[in-house]
Amino acid sequence: MRYVATELEMLALGRELSESWKIGDIVLLTGDLGAGKTTLVRGVMEGLYWEGAVRSPTFNLMQVYPTRIPVVHADLYRVANAAGIGLEEYFEDHLCLIEWPDRLESLVDFDECWQVKIDFADDGRLVSICSPEL
Repeated sequence: MRYVATELEMLALGRELSESWKIGDIVLLTGDLGAGKTTLVRGVMEGLYWEGAVRSPTFNLMQVYPTRIPVVHADLYRVANAAGIGLEEYFEDHLCLIEWPDRLESLVDFDECWQVKIDFADDGRLVSICSPEL
C-alpha cells in the first residue's frame, strides 16, 4: 500500500508502473469517482511517451493509444455489463487499463489481472497494487 499525497505523485506512480506492465496485461482500476484512476492512467501514458491528451473515455467507453506498448483505456462507468462492446478484442495485443472493472462480469479472470485500488485517505489517496496470480 502506498500513500499518494498529490496529483503529481499519482502521475509519478503511473510513470513508475508503466515500466512494469506489458502487452497482454490487464489492469483493473477501482476507486470512487474522483479517486484518481484517470490521473494514474495519465501517468502511465506519460511513461509510455504519449504526448497527447488523456481523458477518461466515459462516453465513448474506450480509447486506444498507439504508444510503444499499445494501450486501450476503458471506462465502464456508464455500462451495466461490458459484454458486447468489443473490449476483449484488445486483451492479447494491448496493455488494457480498465476503470470500473466490476462491469466486466465473466470477460476476465480477476486473479489473472493486475489490480489497483485507490481509496481516499486524509488529503491524499491510498493505492494498493496487486500483481496477477499466474
